Formats: sequence, structure tokens, C-alpha cells
Amino acid sequence: MSTYVFRNGTCINRGRMEVTDILVRNGRIAKVGPLIEAGRQVQEIDCTGLWIIPGIIDDQVHFREPGLTHKATIGTESRAAVAGGITTFMEMPNTKPPALTQTLLEDKYAIAARVSPANYSFYMGVSNDNYEEVVCTDPKQVCGIKIFMGSSTGNMLVDDMQTLEKVFADAPCLIATHCEDEATIRANLAAYKEQYGDAIPFTAHGLIRSREACLASSSLAVELARKHGTRLHILHITTREEVQLFDEEKPLQDKLITSEVCVHHLHFTDADYPELGSLIKCNPAIKTREDREALREGLRKGNLDIIATDHAPHTWEEKQGNYLEAPSGLPLVQHSLGLVMSMVKEGVITPVMMVEKMAHAPAECFRISERGYLDEGFWADLVVVDPQSTTTVTKDSLHYKCGWSPLEGKSLPGVVKQTWVNGECVYRDGVLLPAKPGQRLMFDRG
Repeated sequence: MSTYVFRNGTCINRGRMEVTDILVRNGRIAKVGPLIEAGRQVQEIDCTGLWIIPGIIDDQVHFREPGLTHKATIGTESRAAVAGGITTFMEMPNTKPPALTQTLLEDKYAIAARVSPANYSFYMGVSNDNYEEVVCTDPKQVCGIKIFMGSSTGNMLVDDMQTLEKVFADAPCLIATHCEDEATIRANLAAYKEQYGDAIPFTAHGLIRSREACLASSSLAVELARKHGTRLHILHITTREEVQLFDEEKPLQDKLITSEVCVHHLHFTDADYPELGSLIKCNPAIKTREDREALREGLRKGNLDIIATDHAPHTWEEKQGNYLEAPSGLPLVQHSLGLVMSMVKEGVITPVMMVEKMAHAPAECFRISERGYLDEGFWADLVVVDPQSTTTVTKDSLHYKCGWSPLEGKSLPGVVKQTWVNGECVYRDGVLLPAKPGQRLMFDRG
């Protein structure tokens, strides 16, 4: 494996931005400091005027394989991920068949080991009747256990309280939850069907999958976690009321209950439904401008810990259905960095906070071994970014298998110049490079 030195880049790491060099040898960061003397036969990479950040860790994606490969595959979406600066992903269990047994879970790892240029982990799924499989999950080799406490794409709803109590009490590792109260959603949907029939407007989505549904379910998850001392991570928070469920004072490593917010909930509001309609229909729903501002404030104050994508592609044809037919979810994994850099440009967050929420915090939250920082001895997962240029989202530039984005035509701050995974360049100047597969994540858990 070759040796490289990244020269004169502005490294963003552990709360600091400083111009320095990074030496990469044998897939790892060997040295960080000014004017590194690397010796002969070392490839030098001039990063003057560029940022070097730790590779983004996305803790929630849906890559649709197995069984839904007309929408996406682990191979296509992981390539889109590295094109967007994501070097590590954690993928959800609601495929066909769903990952509800240890054997089916390992089948997904086997696919990634062949085709993913990014590092990877996969969640073990929970149903109302697979408790025995769930408690066999290896906490050192699996990112977490996923519970859908609200139905979404692929019906894996867990609504049996006895099952929830047992899993929360006995989970061998982190539980990640999708929180929406199903009874509330069904009642809201019935009311809108009575009023509109099949012609429900997309503007109703945030009212059907309402703030009350989100808060009720998130509150239940927090209650169960506190009762059983469970390590809980609630995904895709969307409302100002939910932000208050999370501690803003404790450092992340001391939190028992943590949270995630997604880029689309930080970017879009319900004012975007008339223009984009089904293209931004997702679960939980995008809500009001006031909610968006509360989410942004929750990031700044420390209530919300991680920024992710919930990348969830569907085909263009599927998305053309009416409200009742069009599936929920949108493809975002290639453009999450640009969306967050938009907030940096607006002054909502700093570059340091961007790196904290997209790289450092996921590594700490999941206790990922030797990743998430530009530290000596860590794996060389890093991204070289031009902060002065812009990326225009065009159909021709998309690496998603679904071939569309709700961001088409928009210009986002920053350009991913290079993405490195385990010391190997997998993406450079708009081109995906041949690369050996990434690594399965390991976790520092007892």
C-alpha cells in the first residue's frame, strides 16, 4: 500500500481548524503536523486552500438490497455515498426479506464485502416475534438493533408492548428507533380520506404523520429506555417538542439516550410541498419552518447529536403516484455534505460543528473503533473539500440508481474533491475510482 502526504490543507478535527500536513501509510494516519518530512517514494497531494475532514459517517441509510434492487443496490448507493464524502454507512433492515435473523443479517454483510467501496455495518431488525434472534446480536460487530415504532417502507412495525418491554430490557447493544405513533397516524389518515378520498394533497403529509404522533412515540421510547437502562438512539427527530426530550448538558459519551436529525428536515419545510410534492414525502414527515428552526437550534445547543441522511430511494415512476400510492423516502446520500455546508454558509453552524455532528459524534455514539477523527493511528478515512466552489445538482451527475434527486437544479456550497477510505482514494474530481471493498465496522463495546 502506498504512502501519501497531504500538504497544507486546513484540517478540521477535534474542535480545531488549522493548516497542517497529514501522512498516510499502510491505510492509516501515521502523522499529523506541519512540514512533515516524508522521504522519497511518497506521493504528495497539494491541499492548499482546501479543507481536509474526517470521512462522514452516516448512521441511517436504506440501500434496498436484497429484494428491492430495482430501486437501489448496496453497490450503487455506496458509490454515491463516497462521491458525497461518506466513507462509512449503517444500513437499515427493512429489505426483502427483512434482516430478522442472524443468517439474513450476515447475508447483507457478505454483499457489502464484495461491492461496497465504503465501510459498512447493518442493523439487526426487530419484529413482534423474533426476540430470540435479536438477543443473539454481537455488540462488537453490529451497529445496533432497529425498532420501527411506526410503520414505514416495508412493514416492520413493532406494536406489541410485551415485545418492546423485553427488547428494551435485554438488548445486547444500542437500540435505534423510528418513532411515530401508529394509532394517531391511522386516525389522521382516516379523517383525510373521508374529506378528500384518493385526492389527499401532499401538503397534508405533516398533518397526517403529525407532531403528536412523533412526540407520543418518542416519549414512549425514552420512557422505556429510562425504565430499563437501555442505550437508546432515536432517529430522524422532526419537531420542536421532541428536541426537549434530549439532554443538552451532558457530553455525548455520557448520554444514555441520544438523537439524530436528518439533512432534509434541516433543509426543507412544509412550504416546499406544493412545488415538490411526493419528491419530499418521507417518514417522519417534513414539518414547519418553526420545527426546522428548533432542530437547528437543538443542534447548536447539544440536544441533537448526529446529522444523517435516512437515504431512502424509490424509482421515479413509483414517486409519480398520488398521495396514497407514492412511497415515502428520498435519495440524499450523495449531497448531505453540501446541504450541511449550506447551513455553514448561512451561519447556522460552524465548520467545526459540521464535522462534530457528521463524523465525530457518530463514532462516539456507536463506539466505532479507530474512525471518525483525523487522529494518528486511526484508519485514513478522509475527505478533501473545496469550500470556495459550488456543486450544482444535475441528473447527469447522480450516482443513485433511481436517477433523480429533489435537489436537481440547486447549487450547494462546497465540492468533494477526493474521498479516501482506509488510505485508498475511491473518488477524485467527479470520477469514481476502482477500489477494493471497504471494511466491516468494529465497535468498542463490552
